[in-house]
Amino acid sequence: MKLERLDHLVLTVQSLEASTRFYQHVLGMEIITFGQNRKAAAFGQQKINFHEAGHEIDPKALRPTPGSGDLCFLSAVPLSDVIAHLNATGTAIELGPVPRSGALGPIISVYIRDPDGNLIEISVPDNLVKG
Repeated sequence: MKLERLDHLVLTVQSLEASTRFYQHVLGMEIITFGQNRKAAAFGQQKINFHEAGHEIDPKALRPTPGSGDLCFLSAVPLSDVIAHLNATGTAIELGPVPRSGALGPIISVYIRDPDGNLIEISVPDNLVKG
C-alpha cells in the first residue's frame, strides 16, 4: 500500500452552526452541503466533515468527542497576513509565532482554538514568515 494524501477527516462538534461559521469566516474554508444535508468545510483538495455530537454517522470513531482534535494547516499567505486576519476576526492567538517541524521541513506556526476547543495550528514554511 502507498497512501497519497488526506481526502477528508471528521470532527465531532457541539454546534454545526458555530463550527461552520468559524471554519468559513476565520479559516476561509468553503462550507458545503452533501449527502443527507451533511456539512463540511472544504479547502484545497481536502475537506473536514462535521458530525454533531450525539448525531454521528456510522461508522464513527470509537469515542467521538468535541474538542479532541489537533490540526495543522499550511497557509498560502505570509504569516504576518495570517496574524492580521486573526486579529481582524477577533480570534485569540494562544501561542506563536513559534518554529516547528512540518511534514516537508521547518515551519513557523501560530495556534488558535475553534469553538469546541480543538487546537488549530496555522503554519507557513519558514521562508514565508514576513512575505
